[in-house]
Amino acid sequence: MHTDPIADLLTRIRNGGRAGLTAIDAPMSKIKLEIAKILQSEGLIKGFDVLKDEKFPRLRVHLKYDDVKNKKPAITYIQRVSKPGLRIYKKSASLKPVLRGQGIAIVSTSHGLMVDKDARKGHIGGEVVCEVW
Repeated sequence: MHTDPIADLLTRIRNGGRAGLTAIDAPMSKIKLEIAKILQSEGLIKGFDVLKDEKFPRLRVHLKYDDVKNKKPAITYIQRVSKPGLRIYKKSASLKPVLRGQGIAIVSTSHGLMVDKDARKGHIGGEVVCEVW
């Protein structure tokens, strides 16, 4: 069975938000760190830490809640678009705003990971990693 580490991270974030957790841990990788940086810059998570206290480094993502009292997560939807078995590539012109601009798509381009609006601005296409809102 082949596993998708990016889908695993997204599922941990989704499940952690639904369970009302303050943070989730996932095995560390460069692409996961870049995804966490984008989610933080877009205000969808509080932040993240890289924990190097064990044999393998871990990424700790601090989840953000819009309504702290009722534990309403800032991320209501996070889904993998391009999968290992079916890669989804888009040209910059065909990168449409997610949820009429309310959400973001994270795109893997030749200039690294970036948000769909930045890819459109720079006329750069790439692989659509995931959509978040």
